[in-house]
Amino acid sequence: MNRDGAPRLAWWEQAWRLAAATAVGVAVWLPSGVLLYRQTGESNSWLLIGDPLVALGCLAALLWRRRFPLAVAMTVSVASTMSALATGAALVALCSISTRRRPVEIGAVGLAYVIASQFAAVLHPVETPPDLWWALVVFPALTAGIAAAVGMAVGARRAEVRSLRDRAESAEREQTARAAQARARERNRIAREMHDVLAHRISLVAMQAGALDHRGDLTAEENRVLIRGIADGSQQALEELRDVLGVLRADPGRPEPPQPSLDRIPALAAEARASGLDVTLTTAVTGKPSDVVGRTCYRIVQEGLTNAAKHAPGAPVHITLEGTAGDGLDVSVRNSSAATALAATASATTESPRPPASGFGLLGLTERVGLVGGQLSHHPTSDNGYVLSAQLPWPDPAHEKGT
Repeated sequence: MNRDGAPRLAWWEQAWRLAAATAVGVAVWLPSGVLLYRQTGESNSWLLIGDPLVALGCLAALLWRRRFPLAVAMTVSVASTMSALATGAALVALCSISTRRRPVEIGAVGLAYVIASQFAAVLHPVETPPDLWWALVVFPALTAGIAAAVGMAVGARRAEVRSLRDRAESAEREQTARAAQARARERNRIAREMHDVLAHRISLVAMQAGALDHRGDLTAEENRVLIRGIADGSQQALEELRDVLGVLRADPGRPEPPQPSLDRIPALAAEARASGLDVTLTTAVTGKPSDVVGRTCYRIVQEGLTNAAKHAPGAPVHITLEGTAGDGLDVSVRNSSAATALAATASATTESPRPPASGFGLLGLTERVGLVGGQLSHHPTSDNGYVLSAQLPWPDPAHEKGT
């Protein structure tokens, strides 16, 4: 691209423009030479030698018309005064500068071309009938107008093509950005699902395995219960992982398997109790929220139980669900101090190693709750425990239909 935004021309495109300028110049130069010879009876040395040399210089100057458009156009227009053969070069220069669609430049170059044509009539004294004096002005002005109109049309076309190219590039950039955002959202969704599916099961399995490792006072029946819980939890973790991978590998049109919702929370609490957690569930929910809100509530409770099992093993956990349509849905998972729980189980010979805290679960929950328009909070309590709570929107369907 040149500085004015026009595309660079290949050598063959430059060549045919110079050829067109030469053809127009020859169409003016030959009749002028023939008329002079008939009127004077002798050949004009300037017309045969000087005129072609000036025209050659004008044609060479056209090669720089894209870099110095105004200077080249004015120079060639003025030089055409001394050369009839340079008329084509002057018209090409005028057409080229008209592609910029700047009225002042077009007017200045066009006026220079018309004035130069009047001086050319003096240097090449071809006699014309007295009643055709006006042709000396009208014909150059008409040719200049045609050249300017062609140039402006070419410039408008170039601007349109440039605009379409910019729009296409902009659309491609936007499409690339949207695809990157979609990939990022999908990665985040997959990460949330993988964490929600596996972290809870693995935490319970790890807690049961730790109990087997560090509790030497368990009876044979209690050992069998823990071993059975480990086996069941591992099997469930594998099945849920298989379900997630199946969704990722399935066809886009294939429906996803049903997701857990609010009605699965009692079963979730029961599984946690079977794994050794001291879980209390208090429910005061009237009605049934949407699947999205219910699934978000389920994931909040699941994450709270997972964190309690990881960071406060043996601590009592209290789950509270409250809400009704139109007032919202409140959910909280609170556990007491982990130190109190450890003191209650002081019969263990050594303390279990704490699992690493990644923070990805709470980050994923924040995104989930934000997507449904709710608010999530989590912080330590005054008794050295921890509470995870959220306020989820629950619009009243009857009110929405009435409005």
